[in-house]
Amino acid sequence: MGAKALFFFALLSFSAVSFRPALAETEEDPGLVMNFYKDTCPQAEDIVREQVKLLYKRHKNTAFSWLRNIFHDCAVKSCDASLLLDSTRRTLSEKETDRSFGLRNFRYFDDIKEAVERECPGVVSCADILVLSARDGIVSLGGPYIPLKTGRRDGRKSRADVIEEHLPDHNESISVVLDRFAAMGIDTPGVVALLGAHSVGRTHCVKLVHRLYPEVDPALNPAHVEHMLHKCPDAIPDPKAVQYVRNDRGTPMILDNNYYRNILDNKGLLIVDHQLANDKKTKPYVKKMAKSQDYFFKEFSRAITILSENNPLTGTKGEIRKQCNVANKLH
Repeated sequence: MGAKALFFFALLSFSAVSFRPALAETEEDPGLVMNFYKDTCPQAEDIVREQVKLLYKRHKNTAFSWLRNIFHDCAVKSCDASLLLDSTRRTLSEKETDRSFGLRNFRYFDDIKEAVERECPGVVSCADILVLSARDGIVSLGGPYIPLKTGRRDGRKSRADVIEEHLPDHNESISVVLDRFAAMGIDTPGVVALLGAHSVGRTHCVKLVHRLYPEVDPALNPAHVEHMLHKCPDAIPDPKAVQYVRNDRGTPMILDNNYYRNILDNKGLLIVDHQLANDKKTKPYVKKMAKSQDYFFKEFSRAITILSENNPLTGTKGEIRKQCNVANKLH
């Protein structure tokens, strides 16, 4: 009996030792959680929120930028703030690719990072600030408040070389767009809701003149074509010129379901808008969101949450950048 007891005790001791590393790893890397910085920087989320509000009062279009940032960053492999990195001698920045045309206000994003750094140096990642600023930018635009987890860390390299593989394009078929989002775990109603972000902001003429010249796309509402031609008088617009059409002429500064009514009336500016309202896979959700803003907000919130949690770096992966536009090793 003594020998058996000794063997049993040894087995228990071995089991405890065997499982301890796994527990330690779990404690080291809790992954994404609500209020990740509650002990290390309890004011972090409040600082981001106040900065977003302050910047919105001064520069209304910053809220559009924060909303676009979460899409352009998180849809490309990981929510790791790779979008914010500047180009180096060896690597092209995601910000400078054709697919990032129109992204702006990165200098104001630096203001948010600096405000957080003053309170808690080296604690809060640029990736989390990017996600939180999107959350609070959505509120500034009249959209829903979406509780989002934090705990992301920053990537060390640009992903410009794989943007085309991951980021849906407005000229692609709706099937391709749905497949790209499905790879991130976002289903069809989620995709329809995310594209509702086209309710705010504006589209540069560069992105839509192919629907106007050399011939007008017959799918466009003739009454809307007149306005588009007035705003985009050149078949080959200057990318640097201030030539654009507001995505929603009715409520251009408000994130609402007016977008869906517009695209059902053939007033969508982009090919993807037109397809969304006419494809049999997406049209039922477009009609439902056109009728119910609550349903739109519900699906939009769910899709943003999934997008924000796309393959993040957590634990000891990545780093906490000192400046969001430069990896620490290059400081």
